[in-house]
Amino acid sequence: MDTGQLAWGITATALVLLMTPGVAFFYGGLVKAKSVISMMMMSFGALALVGVLWVLFGYGMSAVDGPGQFAGNPFSSFGLAGLGNEDLLGAAFGATFAIITVALISGAIADRAKFGSWMVFAGIWVTVVYFPVAAWVWGGGWAMELGSLLGGFPEVIDYAGGTAVHINAGAAALALSLVLGRRVVFRKGAHKPHNVPLVLLGAALLWFGWFGFNAGAEFFAEGMPGVGLIVVNTLGATSAAILGWMIIEKLKDGKATAVGAASGAVTGLVAITPACANLTPGWALVLGVVAGVISALAVDLKFKLGYDDSLDVVGIHLVAGMVGTLYLGLFATDTGLFTGGDFGQLTVQAIAAFGILAYSFVVALVLGFAIEKTMGFRVTSEDEVAGIDTVVHGEEGYQLEEDARV
Repeated sequence: MDTGQLAWGITATALVLLMTPGVAFFYGGLVKAKSVISMMMMSFGALALVGVLWVLFGYGMSAVDGPGQFAGNPFSSFGLAGLGNEDLLGAAFGATFAIITVALISGAIADRAKFGSWMVFAGIWVTVVYFPVAAWVWGGGWAMELGSLLGGFPEVIDYAGGTAVHINAGAAALALSLVLGRRVVFRKGAHKPHNVPLVLLGAALLWFGWFGFNAGAEFFAEGMPGVGLIVVNTLGATSAAILGWMIIEKLKDGKATAVGAASGAVTGLVAITPACANLTPGWALVLGVVAGVISALAVDLKFKLGYDDSLDVVGIHLVAGMVGTLYLGLFATDTGLFTGGDFGQLTVQAIAAFGILAYSFVVALVLGFAIEKTMGFRVTSEDEVAGIDTVVHGEEGYQLEEDARV
């Protein structure tokens, strides 16, 4: 690599790492004031733990010798020993994806989870789910080679993580929301964001970092030939998704909200993630609108179906991840059903998406119930109602003196 490629690799790694604090701000603003520390600490805890596990053995597990292998050998490059300069940079970039995938899950269990139990879940889940799935999608595994395995089909397209990150995290979030059950008060409108500017700040940091998330891998390609398309699609689809979400909000509730705009932005970012390098800008705009509309409608499903996904990880990440992944089967450049191809692209996209969804959901469900039965996963109802920051962390997000003068 030349110095420009190396510089972009370092920058992209830093951008994606910043996304996890962005998730912390986004989620932190959405919960009540007395749970903001707990919510943000789950992201920072994931950052610390997964970063260590990736360096020790996660990187080694994320590449396989062939599609029949479940995961790579965790001891093949234990502690990243023996890697050269460029491989170490690639490993650092890959670590940031593992970190944010785990952090995303935490939004589903806001206001009611024990921090220690969350850390146990995060460590085991990333080891038995994310590391192998990363190998399946990007490291030579069955999802990456699915077209060849089926014979004559195109290969699965997932440029930056529609399956490995968003469907993976969303499925685990759904499982944990079932394990921990509903909050004490569970109805539409019962839980208001305590700090809307914090939500907008988090969304802005995510959008900023997402240019590294989507375009970062281009530092491996000489001349970075696809970077222009990736950047403009990341901008366009996200903007269009905000409009799509706000239109639905206006039609449903009579007002377009700031939280809705922030949620729409994240939805667009999620949807374009797998598709950023394989859509024309026009089809990326359409994807953004479609994802914004569908996710804005999907977030209310939890009230109809009865699962308490606190911060809509399922409605945003799982749903928009599925939309973006399957949309490629219809409109991927040259191979989509309506853009020069046939049903082959849609077939492989669906198999990969639903296969990873099922695996992540089942493992997270079993793991979550095991933790709940052994060490307990949920705080008491009394602590939940009072706010869990002081109980779990001994801190308060906001300390306002009663005699303060303005």
